[in-house]
Amino acid sequence: MSTKTLILSFMFAALPFGGCQAPMASPRTEEPVIAKPLVWPQSPQQARIRFVKTVTRPEDMGIEASFWQQLWGVLVGREEEWFIRPTGVAANGQTILVTDAGGQALWDLNPQIKQFRKLQSAGGQRLISPVAVTLGPEERTYLVDSYLREIFIYDRKQNFFGAISVPTLQRPAGIAYDSARNRLYVADSAAHRVWIFAGDGKSLGEIGRRGDGDGEFNFPTHVALDKHGNLYVTDALNFRLQMFDSEGRFTGKFGRHGDSSGNFASPKGLAVDSEDHIYVVDALFDAVQIFDRAGQYLLTFGERGVGPGQFWLPGGIFIDDRDQIYVADTYNQRVQIFQYMGESRVQ
Repeated sequence: MSTKTLILSFMFAALPFGGCQAPMASPRTEEPVIAKPLVWPQSPQQARIRFVKTVTRPEDMGIEASFWQQLWGVLVGREEEWFIRPTGVAANGQTILVTDAGGQALWDLNPQIKQFRKLQSAGGQRLISPVAVTLGPEERTYLVDSYLREIFIYDRKQNFFGAISVPTLQRPAGIAYDSARNRLYVADSAAHRVWIFAGDGKSLGEIGRRGDGDGEFNFPTHVALDKHGNLYVTDALNFRLQMFDSEGRFTGKFGRHGDSSGNFASPKGLAVDSEDHIYVVDALFDAVQIFDRAGQYLLTFGERGVGPGQFWLPGGIFIDDRDQIYVADTYNQRVQIFQYMGESRVQ
């Protein structure tokens, strides 16, 4: 007898009379089979980005719900769960963390042990707008809830560990952790600043103020770090990206408002690969643009649509130490995974 049949038998046996309406099936369809590798740029140029897969739910990572998770799904009339509006993602080779603002949840997917958790609270407080996530020291997780104006901390088992809750936080949006210096950077859109904390939540200072000058921001939304500790900030309504060294000193900027390659319409998530290429998600372009450290435009991958390698108002992006690229394809309700195939990678 299958686990699902066993669960349904248990449910019907427990009901004194009446019946149970069958849960609605997921609207998801199977991922289409791709006849040949989907890469950017296309032949005859050398491929640099390769599509790997899409993830809409734990099953897409080979993770089946446990007996009790399936039982709970039957109890509440829900057969399975999937991402509603994923906005942020982080990964460490074992775990994939996805913030789901639409589902008011943090997903923790671990394909190695075939388990997942869907966290919807922190310290007894229900999540409202979880938008960004990063991994910190001792396998801790830092979760940004923009509405609650707090950064929640979970331990390695995703038990609530603590929170960073200070009056200066107005609309935290993006987050990144520098393990070499034990620094946590938080982009605050409403405060037009980047706040700096220690891993334990102690305030270490700030970068910026509102404006359009060097080191000033107009609604910063996302932050990222490279392997040297340099900080990158999406300065969204100045339509540019700004760069700072590990001490917070301004070192450069690039970008302008426009609708051609290398320009920005709605810049959001950003990440840096092992060769210091900078990836910027543009929600209105429905694409990811890649630049070098000098701000020179190199390549775009993705386009508007619902198929593999296509996006609909994408948000966050993360690149792990294997150069796997995770993009929160927000309104397609999924995370798409790509692989950077650089000079240091085996083709």
